[in-house]
Amino acid sequence: MIQGRTKGRDDIQHSILIVSASEQFDAVVKKSLKNFITIDRVSSVATARRHILERYYDLVVVCAPMPDETGEEFVLDTAERCNASVLLVVPQEVYEDALDHVTDHGVLVVSKADPPNHIDKAIRLLTAMQNRLHQLEKKTLTVEEKMEEIRIVSKAKILLVEKKKMTEDEAHRYIGKMAMDHGVSRKRIAEQFIEDI
Repeated sequence: MIQGRTKGRDDIQHSILIVSASEQFDAVVKKSLKNFITIDRVSSVATARRHILERYYDLVVVCAPMPDETGEEFVLDTAERCNASVLLVVPQEVYEDALDHVTDHGVLVVSKADPPNHIDKAIRLLTAMQNRLHQLEKKTLTVEEKMEEIRIVSKAKILLVEKKKMTEDEAHRYIGKMAMDHGVSRKRIAEQFIEDI
C-alpha cells in the first residue's frame, strides 16, 4: 500500500488495479503512481474480475495479452460496469485493432512499443479524469443536499402558514431566527417543526 497526495485543495487518494503477468511492466506502472493509496496487482483476468466485484478502483491498467485471455473483453466489461478509468497496454502488432475495438467504450490504449513515459502520461491523464469525476460527484451531492433542504424548509413554511396563520415571509424569518437562536441549520429546525405537528 502506497500513500500519496494529489495537488490541489482536495486530497484525493486513488486506488488502482494492475492486471499484468509481467513484473517488468508492473515496475514501469508503479513508477507513475504518486497519488495512490491502494495498489493491487493480479496476474490473471479471472482474478481481476473477482477483485472488481469486491472493491472499487479508480484506475484499472491491463497489460495484454494475459495468460487466460487477450484482456480486451475484460476492459470493455470494466469500462461498462465500473466508474474506473481503464488503460489497455497492447503489443504494437495489435495496437490498431485494439484501438478500434475499445476506444469508443472509453478505454485508453497505449502500445508496448511506445516509450515508458507514454504509460506515465496516460496514467496521469486518467488520474486527472478521476479527480474531475470526484469533484463533480461532490458538487452533485451538494446540490442534492441543498435541494433537500429547500424542500424541507418549504414544507415547514407551508405548515406555519396553515397552522400558525403566518405569512410566508413571517414563516421564513421565523425558521431563520430559530436556526440562529439554537445554532443549528434551517433544515434541522424545519424537520423539528414538521415532526412536532
